[in-house]
Amino acid sequence: MQKAIHAQEDKDAARQKTSSITVKLRKERPGNAAQILESGIEETLSYYDFPSEHWRNIRTNNPLERLNREIRRRTNVVGSFPDGHSP
Repeated sequence: MQKAIHAQEDKDAARQKTSSITVKLRKERPGNAAQILESGIEETLSYYDFPSEHWRNIRTNNPLERLNREIRRRTNVVGSFPDGHSP
């Protein structure tokens, strides 16, 4: 359901999709899932304020994941000589 919100063309369409999903959540799931969605949706839609060519980079954390993967790769190489007696 959340992917459908972020697949919209603009912020207003995403807000409309959010309201339809919260109505569905209130009917299907007891509890506070709809309330949590409503309270945090504006923060997750803030990338719509930027030009559309930047949305993917702002919306996802792929660059950060790539950086972390590179750090892990490089630290594994350093750990190949664990004791101080290796040449």
